[in-house]
Amino acid sequence: MVDLNTATAEELDSVPVLRGHGFEIVRYREERGRFTSLRQLDEVPGLSGKTDDIADQVTVSES
Repeated sequence: MVDLNTATAEELDSVPVLRGHGFEIVRYREERGRFTSLRQLDEVPGLSGKTDDIADQVTVSES
């Protein structure tokens, strides 16, 4: 399980659906703060509508 709030770009790229988007996810997190839900991935450039079935591969930590 990869945590959107703590993973490096390389770790995020290891998830097939997110491959090539790790840098953008980390940048989004640094600019806007921690993820509070998986749905926020739709706001990351290039991921809108591509992450519907990702809940079994990534998580969002609360703290």
